[in-house]
Amino acid sequence: MTNNLSNIFLKKGLHCFLFFSLALFLQPLTADGQTGTFSATGSMTTARNGATATLLANGQVLVAGGADDISNTAVASAELYNPATGTFSATGSMNASRFDGQTATLLPNGQVLVAGGLSAGYGDPVPSAELYNPATGTFSATGAMISPRYDSAATLLPNGQVLVVGGCFSNNGTSPCQLVAGAELYNPATGTFSATGSLITARCCYALTLLPNGQALVAGGITSPFDTILASAELYNPATGTFSATGSMTTPRASPAATLLPNGQVLVSGGSIPGSNLTTAELYNPTTGTFSSTGSMATANESATLLLDGQVLVAGGADNSGILATAELYNPTMGTFSATGSMTTARLNPLATLLLNGQVLVAGGYGNSGPLASAELYKLGTPTNKDQCKNNGWMTLSGADGIPFKNQGDCIQFVNTGK
Repeated sequence: MTNNLSNIFLKKGLHCFLFFSLALFLQPLTADGQTGTFSATGSMTTARNGATATLLANGQVLVAGGADDISNTAVASAELYNPATGTFSATGSMNASRFDGQTATLLPNGQVLVAGGLSAGYGDPVPSAELYNPATGTFSATGAMISPRYDSAATLLPNGQVLVVGGCFSNNGTSPCQLVAGAELYNPATGTFSATGSLITARCCYALTLLPNGQALVAGGITSPFDTILASAELYNPATGTFSATGSMTTPRASPAATLLPNGQVLVSGGSIPGSNLTTAELYNPTTGTFSSTGSMATANESATLLLDGQVLVAGGADNSGILATAELYNPTMGTFSATGSMTTARLNPLATLLLNGQVLVAGGYGNSGPLASAELYKLGTPTNKDQCKNNGWMTLSGADGIPFKNQGDCIQFVNTGK
């Protein structure tokens, strides 16, 4: 596979990798970390590339839309993955076929808002939005966006509204796309979208991350002319409804992955520049508003999932050798990536979802012969350092003399003496 931006976009159907994670109640990370393995699980009923995957409140995963063939024929169908049975089953279909950068956002009421995307080929985007109701297994129409868009991103704000930012609103069946600078808010109470502040720089294919302070970080992406890759970043403030500049990334990145870490920083990894898929990564510190370099990946993995132990699983993608099955773990304590088990199937643009049981469902994407229906599970193994207690484990620290030692931390053992 030729490693350049245009070819990668052809394979992805111009899909942008939009990974943004809210911090969960995480188990503390040990300095030694853990590794894991992938194993096959039930396949989807339909091959899908450019679909969305959303973890529902009941623990099942809603997979909707996508393209089911190499000609980018969009589908309206949707299905549910049940971790208890390891199987997918059909659920109600969307009112519109959607692939390539539509957004899917879990609302506080348990429903899922799906908006935008393309209906076929590279024509104009779908202007409509709809709601999936897990109680009925059906989609219903809701208010349409002000600006139809694809290759955008959305995030749920603390006030319960959904922020939709940037993207492309039209390409008239040709490339490049026409970029959107505007952003809008979806109000679940009224079922309508309303305009909010615009980006300083119109962009698509960026990373959007909700920060602990309630602001949203927009980083990187593509701007006009369309091969211009951005290092700049902006913050959206819900209190004022405006965007403001923040520190720029150390490297321009199109379609990077972004993961909110338990310490409040944001890991931005991978992405593309013309002629190269990136293996580098960096951290955004909301306190200082700056990015700094961190450890690099061994290969250009693209999906990123925050695990329950605080590590980040990156998997799949493509480089000069072709589509990748490799996976790595980022350890925030050490600031490094290390190899973990490879996927059973090489995948470009895979859907990765953290399940309630701590495993990661990796489904669909683009394989060597086209869109994939197969899926697999990633499971952490036992800690690589066996000398650990049940809770926080042994942390490797250094004394004043620089000699490392093991600290038991919060691990306390009570022994019944019978007294």
